Amino acid sequence: MFIRNKRVIAVGLLMSSVLVLGTLSASAETAQTFPLPQAPAAAPLVGAAVAPAPAPAVGSLPELTTLIKQNGAAVVSISVEGKSSGRAGGLPEGLPPELERFFRGLPDMEEPESRRTQATGSGFIISADGYIVTNAHVVEDAKSVTVGLGDRRELSAEIVGVDTLSDIAVLKVKADNLPTVQLGDSSALEVGQWVVAIGAPFGLDHSATQGIVSALSRSLPDGTYVPFIQTDVAVNPGNSGGPLFDLGGRVVGVNSQIYSRSGGYMGISFAIPVNVAKTVVEQLKSKGKVERGWLGVGIQDMSQDLASSFKLNQLDGALVSSVQAGSPAAKAGLQVGDLIVGFGTGKVKSSSDLPLLVGNAPIGTQVPVKVLRAGTEKTLDVTIAKLDSTEAETSLIKAENDNSILGLGVSSLSGDDLTSRKLSNGVLIEQVLADSAAEKAGLETGDVIVSVNNQSVSTPADLKTAVQAAPAGKPIAMLIMQGENTRFIAITKP
Repeated sequence: MFIRNKRVIAVGLLMSSVLVLGTLSASAETAQTFPLPQAPAAAPLVGAAVAPAPAPAVGSLPELTTLIKQNGAAVVSISVEGKSSGRAGGLPEGLPPELERFFRGLPDMEEPESRRTQATGSGFIISADGYIVTNAHVVEDAKSVTVGLGDRRELSAEIVGVDTLSDIAVLKVKADNLPTVQLGDSSALEVGQWVVAIGAPFGLDHSATQGIVSALSRSLPDGTYVPFIQTDVAVNPGNSGGPLFDLGGRVVGVNSQIYSRSGGYMGISFAIPVNVAKTVVEQLKSKGKVERGWLGVGIQDMSQDLASSFKLNQLDGALVSSVQAGSPAAKAGLQVGDLIVGFGTGKVKSSSDLPLLVGNAPIGTQVPVKVLRAGTEKTLDVTIAKLDSTEAETSLIKAENDNSILGLGVSSLSGDDLTSRKLSNGVLIEQVLADSAAEKAGLETGDVIVSVNNQSVSTPADLKTAVQAAPAGKPIAMLIMQGENTRFIAITKP
């Protein structure tokens, strides 16, 4: 559906996992027990009125005990038995995969007959008859799922549906009169607002932590289309799928990921907005799968340099870096270089806003899309199609020396090369000089330059002409293909 420019970031999933070999034996040590909150006598249904926790006085810290008492029993722990990773069980710890073959076949190095993986996570009950929300990655490849309730019962759970694009899954246990949470409105969240997480970090059930909302609509390079809520709430492996509450005791997010270099909490955590989860949950409950709208464009954020090169005075919007042939976008006339600033009744302030708007658009409906093209506002009517799962998913002419003004060596692409890249034109970068304008802009050997300032480039001579026409000291908007993705970069001509 969408391809966004990816940044390098260490993002860890919050599922606690351990490989168990053979049959689990009882521990000889006495396990320490942790008291669990008991289920309340009467639990509210989803959407039912719940007496909110008292709001803190101005300048005071929030009072959280009431919130935790009211909602703790509706938070569950999840234990998953999954498939084996396939790694030989008797191999030395930390052995590189390329050396495994030298150890296979040796005594005590054979794979055990009985092998299984176990993982733990968190979840929360949304209906009294046993529907539970958690993360998709918690139950990924699960053979069996067990849910631990607040009253110490353990129930086998059925996986109703899994949606990997949003990282949301729905489970169902056979029980009645269960305590439930109240779902809130994540669109009302503000940076600086207090929030509370309850979950099972490292398997420690019903652990509560608090913090504030650090940022909203955070885009991560994880393949999902979710505009994450960033917080400084302490969450750790095992918190995955647990609820994030506002001070009124309403669920505003589903804890999902952390930024970490150690595997544990380092001050930054991410939650899926509950408004995203609501739509997904309803479809999983009714159909067992999620259907999303499809536009068929690659997008990225607008930078100051790119805005200058496009002669725009604004940075809001999603910049179109590619348009898929035959897609709804192509049929409606969207072009590479268009800046999408509105979709239907929604505003598009950044590239992270658009995927959610398109995904939630009813399939087959016609939606007005507002774009800026060459500084002029246009409205195009797009008929939304259904996102298919596959969407989610040489004779060289040597470069002319004049292109070295940017520090580049380029060559033409053959027809077969263009076809394999699904391009109609472009030149291949064969060399990037050190400390050049091209290197500073992030260009690399193997990239393909498709256009310069919206002028198509097919030969080194085309590139030379386009670069010579650009004013010195000003940023040039260059459309490039890196790997399978196309994006704009701003490169300043010396």
